[in-house]
Amino acid sequence: MKEYWKNAAKELKSVRAITGAALFAAMSPILALCTIQVNQFLQIGFTSLTHAMTGYFFGPLVACMSGGIADIIKYMLKPNGPFFPGFTINEMLVGFIYGMFFYKRKITLPKCITARFIVTVGINLTLTPLWLSFLYGNAFKFMVPTRIIKNIIMIPVDIFLLHTLLKFCEKNRNRFFK
Repeated sequence: MKEYWKNAAKELKSVRAITGAALFAAMSPILALCTIQVNQFLQIGFTSLTHAMTGYFFGPLVACMSGGIADIIKYMLKPNGPFFPGFTINEMLVGFIYGMFFYKRKITLPKCITARFIVTVGINLTLTPLWLSFLYGNAFKFMVPTRIIKNIIMIPVDIFLLHTLLKFCEKNRNRFFK
């Protein structure tokens, strides 16, 4: 495990990793333009896929930093309500979680399911409603049922996209980043 963290920390000094993470961070705002805004508290988006790719190629530390930077860039390009650092923390945690599951590891469907489940429950259903309640008052009781339904519908789609994309990255790893 010590070797894992040593390798992950080395990625922070790698020009290849920083450049690759910057490319994925730049893709995130582009995907954010495709986000479907359901209501004030609910949106459907796929920007976490860029965090998954960053985590897969460069590890949890780089993916964490890249997620935070991507969130700030997304906000500057397309603000959706007031800026709140909690959402930046969410994006950083998503990158970190995906990096923990996929960096220097074989991509399997059970890993994709587990990682996506942790992101869904830990971030989408716990932290996001918490941040929204800080911003908009006691909106927890209104947000949580809607978010649960949205996440139940989206989790199979998210898992399918995550697994398909990361299998493609695994198969073509040497073509992208040597």
